[in-house]
Amino acid sequence: MMQYKSKLAGAICMIAFIVPSSDSWAQEAAYPDVVEQWRQENAARWKANLESMTVSNGDLTMKFSYQIFGDKPSDGRSMYISMHGGGNTAASVNDSQWENQKRLYQPQEGVYVCPRAPWNDWDMWFKPPMDGLLEELIQTLSYGLDVNPDKVYLMGYSAGGDGVWRLAPRLADHFAAASMMAGHPGDVNLVNVRNMPFAIWVGGDDAAYNRNREVAARGRELDSLQTADENGYIHETHVLEGYPHWMDLKDSAAVPWMAQFKRNPYPDRIVWRQEEVTRDAFYWLSVPHEYAKRGMTVIAYRKGNLIELEQCDYPELSIYLNNRMVNLSKKVTVKYKGRKVFKGKLKPSADTARKTLSQRGDPSYMFDAVINVKL
Repeated sequence: MMQYKSKLAGAICMIAFIVPSSDSWAQEAAYPDVVEQWRQENAARWKANLESMTVSNGDLTMKFSYQIFGDKPSDGRSMYISMHGGGNTAASVNDSQWENQKRLYQPQEGVYVCPRAPWNDWDMWFKPPMDGLLEELIQTLSYGLDVNPDKVYLMGYSAGGDGVWRLAPRLADHFAAASMMAGHPGDVNLVNVRNMPFAIWVGGDDAAYNRNREVAARGRELDSLQTADENGYIHETHVLEGYPHWMDLKDSAAVPWMAQFKRNPYPDRIVWRQEEVTRDAFYWLSVPHEYAKRGMTVIAYRKGNLIELEQCDYPELSIYLNNRMVNLSKKVTVKYKGRKVFKGKLKPSADTARKTLSQRGDPSYMFDAVINVKL
């Protein structure tokens, strides 16, 4: 087995453990009535989802199964979303792969969730509607099974691994960590996983579509990204010598590896590049939908009450804040390439908290202050 690990992973893991995480989720203590009202408004739908074991995005419906392992921790259960293989083949074959995926992995603690892809196609896990389906799945189990949204993990095998390659970067703000098993990366860009630990696994003899070579190359890419940004890009790359497409469950080691991490919804540095499926928001940043095009990038960091935009390809940008991120009783400064573009005191607003919670569907991304910057 050839195994490549981040040389700084140990030190960074220690940081990951002390990142402020949710005490029953990040902002609930600040606006409990807002959160409770939001839950009441959506409770009937989430309950119906759990009873039918389906989630919907518009007219599209996705089935799922789940198993619960271990006792529930005081801060809520973990959740592992595990995507099956298959692809552009008969529905019966994908059904068989779904059944197989249900038995592949067993976390020590958490809800092990296996969705059934709503399509029978090569890109069945990363078509545009998948984002909304996964968001609905996370909300449903957070409400119905007391899953902590800061402990949600993404994984997938073969075609499911293809999905991890695409979904992990564009939805990195949704997951505590991700692991890709035996999938092909295609042309995905990995800069967005800066704050989401990422493991990749492939058989050394898995030569179909050059998976083994492509995965090893992406591991080296992550090495380079971490060398340039040593506080980010926690990762592991595993190329298992002598193993073909099936890795004989050696890759199950990814489950306890992911479990050591919690999501930090408020990282001090964000690298956000739009992928083929564009997004309006990422962590504490948001852009107008009409401006979002593949390749457009924002690089931002914050220190105390200073927010620095190193790069911003948009004419407008919204920066969302709360008291877990900055001291809202003092002025906040925003600089763009060293030039001051905003300085002022922000007034927290329950209306802003209500609006952001409704838009993002995640109490960790409920913000009560916003700076709208025009560049």
